[in-house]
Amino acid sequence: MFEICNRRIDDKRSELVLLTQALIQIPTINPPGDAYTPCAELIGNRLRKRQFDVQYIRAHDTPGDSDTFPRTNVVARLEGKRPGKTVHFNSHIDVVEVGDDWTFDPFSGEVRDGKVYGRGACDMKGGLAASIIAVEAYIEANPDFSGAIEISGTVDEESGGFGGVAHLASKGLFSKPRVDHVIIPEPLNKDRVCLGHRGVWWAEIETFGTQAHGSMPFLGDSAIRHMGSVVNAFETELYPQLAQKRTQMPVVPEGAKQSTMNFNSIHGGESETGAGGKPDDYDGLPSPNVADSCRLILDRRFLIEEDLATVKGEVTSILDGLKSDREAFDYAIRDIMEVLPTMTERDAPVVEAVSQGIRQVMGKEPEYVISPGTYDQKHIARIGHLHDCIAYGPGILDLAHMADEYVVIEDMIESAKVMCHAIHVLLEAR
Repeated sequence: MFEICNRRIDDKRSELVLLTQALIQIPTINPPGDAYTPCAELIGNRLRKRQFDVQYIRAHDTPGDSDTFPRTNVVARLEGKRPGKTVHFNSHIDVVEVGDDWTFDPFSGEVRDGKVYGRGACDMKGGLAASIIAVEAYIEANPDFSGAIEISGTVDEESGGFGGVAHLASKGLFSKPRVDHVIIPEPLNKDRVCLGHRGVWWAEIETFGTQAHGSMPFLGDSAIRHMGSVVNAFETELYPQLAQKRTQMPVVPEGAKQSTMNFNSIHGGESETGAGGKPDDYDGLPSPNVADSCRLILDRRFLIEEDLATVKGEVTSILDGLKSDREAFDYAIRDIMEVLPTMTERDAPVVEAVSQGIRQVMGKEPEYVISPGTYDQKHIARIGHLHDCIAYGPGILDLAHMADEYVVIEDMIESAKVMCHAIHVLLEAR
């Protein structure tokens, strides 16, 4: 069986490249959520031709959903000839903004030196294409398979996944008895099995002031200066503490084995698009104002050894200290997102199945890792209560979100063979 699957995947090399290119050429940039529907339809139309039952599920009333930017997900399912387990491959179709410094057209899907280039090539349209080819090869090699196979293309993973996997999980699409095993083809390198991820807490901190004329700042109170005191306190008090926190989780890369915190943004005073709603293309001078509000978005990544209440308390204790020590200082804090760390057991069926595939295809022992950032496994675990879930796919982790992002064609081929092996082990195990 495995030799037949391998030959079929080798024969589908050109098809795999063309599919990857077609996916890249649809610019599913998030935010705002461009072109989700045509990308979902590309996947659905292909799988319907292979006898899959295809559903398009829009996540109404989730963040960002609108008639202009509908959160359109696709879920395809093929029933086998006999009852059995269900294996589900889940990939997100959204990509991050392009940014600068590209030497390739980011949505061309250009092939050069055995690589497919483009935004999303690595994260994670190459993995999506590899999973589709793996499933098609398996069905061709074993048309009488047991159980069922599902493939989904979901949205908004880059902005939390609430319009994608979280929405579908709330409808029971990632829970037993419908689904037993989930593989997410994120780019964690082809010889790695990713068991889970660190935790995350996003929050918005706002400092307050009093507006006044910029020539007489003593008549007002600058919220930006208050925020400066917050940043300074974090630098001198909190960051040294975070550097001392280390985990036994096999997190990659090495720097992510400690607790981290990033400032995603700081906005204070006049809007970047202009006070009073002036247009984005306005290039005139600002007005002289003391800022009465300043907002900071923090992104705190924490370890399985840490407690979320303690993580939050480290921040609020600093803010409360400033409130006691700094004249006129006041703040508000708002939770945006919180996700606990997750780690699938090493002896879980999906881990063992993919590990066997890596050994057979690559002739080496897999490396077991934890992702530095969260991905949609968080929703499958917390909402779907399904824990036989991992990330495995082609792509070099460090290339995600970079300029000149690419996926190596041979890596997609080998990953597809591993996935095909895992399908057979999971569906035909007795």
